[in-house]
Amino acid sequence: MIPLGEASIVVVIPTYNEAENIGSLVSELLALPCSPQILIVDDNSPDGTGEIADQLAMQYPGTVHVKHRAHKQGLGRAYVDGFAEAIGMDTDYIVQMDADHSHRPQDLQAMMNTAVATNADLVLGSRYIEGGSTIGWPLHRRWISRFGSWYAGWVVGVHIRDLTGGFKVWRRETLDRIDLASISSDGYGFQIETTWRAHRHGAHIEQVPIVFHDRIAGASKLSRSVVFEAAAVVWKLRFS
Repeated sequence: MIPLGEASIVVVIPTYNEAENIGSLVSELLALPCSPQILIVDDNSPDGTGEIADQLAMQYPGTVHVKHRAHKQGLGRAYVDGFAEAIGMDTDYIVQMDADHSHRPQDLQAMMNTAVATNADLVLGSRYIEGGSTIGWPLHRRWISRFGSWYAGWVVGVHIRDLTGGFKVWRRETLDRIDLASISSDGYGFQIETTWRAHRHGAHIEQVPIVFHDRIAGASKLSRSVVFEAAAVVWKLRFS
């Protein structure tokens, strides 16, 4: 078991038009006791997010890193590319989180504490276990999200309360085992598939309650196509 003070951590943050959020998020992450490195994966954002990320990398050399991609290819591909780069950095843990402040840095500290204390392969930040919550969502969206997580878990046989959540701490070796290059799903489907693959490989999975805030600045990337893809992905996984 690696002591928390000695564990190396890379936080992978995909961005597309997050100029209003990325600077403050990086500042909050760098203030955490777990002292993470940060890898921003920007999809050529037209609002200048990539340029802000480059400025942050100059301000925090060796701590903030930037990967530029030529165009928007979806959240799943951004994470796959970012994970591959983070694995090459030989870190102990790799974190995935949103850029829009919906995932709180202070919850990451609690997730890291659990990862180290339990020697977990994967720690999931859950909105739907005791102590977790969502703020800023209307009732119908909370219902859809809860139902979607329950439905996905029922189809694929993974009994995790927040299977569509995207706030996760991975042990590097666990990500290495799940064959990232073969994953083609996106959005919620990507979140479901990666956790399902970890479960299939016998990973030790822990859940930690988080408070999920709806974004304050910028525009949501959620679309109907993302929801429909996730509904199809779970059946593909069921019969794979």
